[in-house]
Amino acid sequence: MGIQALFALFGGYLSFPDFQEVVMEQLSKAAKLKDGTAVTIRALSKQDGPALLAFFKALPKDDRLFLKEDVTRKEVIERWLEEDDFDKVFPIVAEKDSRIIGDATLHLNKYGWQRNMAEIRCVVAKKFQQKGLGTLLMKELVAYADKKGVTKITAKMMDTQVAAQNAFRRLGFKKEYELKDFVVDITGKPHRLVIMVNDVVDLWKTMEDLLIYSDMNTGN
Repeated sequence: MGIQALFALFGGYLSFPDFQEVVMEQLSKAAKLKDGTAVTIRALSKQDGPALLAFFKALPKDDRLFLKEDVTRKEVIERWLEEDDFDKVFPIVAEKDSRIIGDATLHLNKYGWQRNMAEIRCVVAKKFQQKGLGTLLMKELVAYADKKGVTKITAKMMDTQVAAQNAFRRLGFKKEYELKDFVVDITGKPHRLVIMVNDVVDLWKTMEDLLIYSDMNTGN
């Protein structure tokens, strides 16, 4: 069951903490990638620590170089799992054969003048890249963002992450800012920070079109 269906069923009747528990328990859905590979998309749980750590450690060094934290450290993963407030961060994973193959999070602004904005982050195992998994994960996050009143989605990356920029551009994101020597990678090397932005409504339509096209071409 997807996020939109859960909101329709429970959103008007449960407090947010109770609704959060429902999401954790019921957001588990089967999906197929472009090549027909069957995967499961579900909410991240506190029991996922070892599997999530293994996922990040298995990523190529180049893929980990630009992540905001050193995700190969157990204490980083444990801290993430303790921060289980869906008003701040909404985390989901993709799983195949009981192994995490993708991780995506929506970072919300609970208060203030940017409460209509959220940042999206997505990491996919090398073997499953270019197969539509990132789009499937982001579709769930965008549905959640829409129900939380978010109208703008941002994606932040370093200037050398050209492939990531191209992927977001295909989803309709546009580069709004590029800040010189604003961030450093895990080795300490400075980079320009690229900030890309898209409207939730436009992003949803683009992802729907991409997934429909994928289904037509895989015969699903």
